[in-house]
Amino acid sequence: MSDARRVVVTGLGAISPLGVGVEATWKQAVSGVSGIGQIEQFDTSNVKVTIGGECRDFDPEAFMDRKDARRMDRFSQLFLGAVSEAMSQSGLDYTNDEEGAMRAGMVVGTGIGGIKSFEEQVLVMNERGPGRISPYAITSIIGNMAGGEASIAHNLRGPNTSVVTACAASANAIGDAAAIIARGDADVMVAGGCEAPLCEFSVGGFSQTRALTTSFNDNPEGASRPFDLDRSGFVMSEGAAVVVLEDLEHALLRDAPVFAELSGYGMSADAYHITLPRPGGYGAAMAMKRALDQAGVRPNELDYVNAHGTSTSANDATETAAIKYVLGEEAANEIAISSTKSMTGHMLGAAGAIEAIMSIKSILTDTAPPTINYETPDPECDLDYVPNVARSLPISTVMSNSFGFGGHNVSLVFRGYNA
Repeated sequence: MSDARRVVVTGLGAISPLGVGVEATWKQAVSGVSGIGQIEQFDTSNVKVTIGGECRDFDPEAFMDRKDARRMDRFSQLFLGAVSEAMSQSGLDYTNDEEGAMRAGMVVGTGIGGIKSFEEQVLVMNERGPGRISPYAITSIIGNMAGGEASIAHNLRGPNTSVVTACAASANAIGDAAAIIARGDADVMVAGGCEAPLCEFSVGGFSQTRALTTSFNDNPEGASRPFDLDRSGFVMSEGAAVVVLEDLEHALLRDAPVFAELSGYGMSADAYHITLPRPGGYGAAMAMKRALDQAGVRPNELDYVNAHGTSTSANDATETAAIKYVLGEEAANEIAISSTKSMTGHMLGAAGAIEAIMSIKSILTDTAPPTINYETPDPECDLDYVPNVARSLPISTVMSNSFGFGGHNVSLVFRGYNA
């Protein structure tokens, strides 16, 4: 991302509806397995939507002691789990390295933070009075606390910030963290996102926006169907995903594993509507173009695009138009594009990070994961979405797109590492 400092990925961590850990998640994704099922975290009898993507195999106490887990909202618990895997994989340990710790930081992205704790504590207040609110209520709710808890757990004493740009948040977090390294303010940054939105308040609220699908309560595995003509809204999911970013020279000096290089980061705003994308996809296209330009990548050099692909009518058609606008009709028709949200559902603030990991794994394995549930082509969505079955092909350059309510657009470009 800079002539002076190249930024590489040296650690990956994930907790998703497809499994605990990156390898479990990736194995299910390339197998075309859906992680969507009936919601078990609360009684869904009062809401229109009864399905979601739950991390059912996640045990907080596998990553932290019970006392610490009890003071945290689930979004922070999930994040610490993902950070633990990524840090272990990177080989970094700042427990007794105060000098190194000062050059290692954190950026966390989330859409709505500790919404489950917020809902619970409002009920406590209404039923039992404000004097019975938990002393941990505020620290469990605020969105930056996942990064705060993770920095304490791993002694990361460098820059520590948080990003709240809805469903683009963790992609912004990764791009911002890379920029911090590129300008020399840190050598290592842990970056990603987390979300735990499966509660009555957020499911009910999103249902009222008509963004969630209400047509597949009896067929949860078929509910998330990006680019398919019969899509009717996204499926809400929880989870966390993290990458460890590092200055290349710093990584080489310690003989670290290098999984990919983050070479491009582009941002834009639609400045159009609080939930709908700008028609024609011009805002999204600008983010893509800026990422490609920063990476020095020509459109015909891309091998794969991990699309935002939410399974909403407006997003999928608009993103398709944006890809055509940036790449040109010929290149757009030749590139493999898929939405892994067809399997994970929409992890909101964690979506960009889990899709960045999917992009990196596609480079490492020369495999494009599929878009499952693609059954009926939509004339407005007429590109190659790798329908239903993963595809083996040479992959060295990937773009990952993330867009959020409020008109936030982010694109990241990853490349296979070449010395």
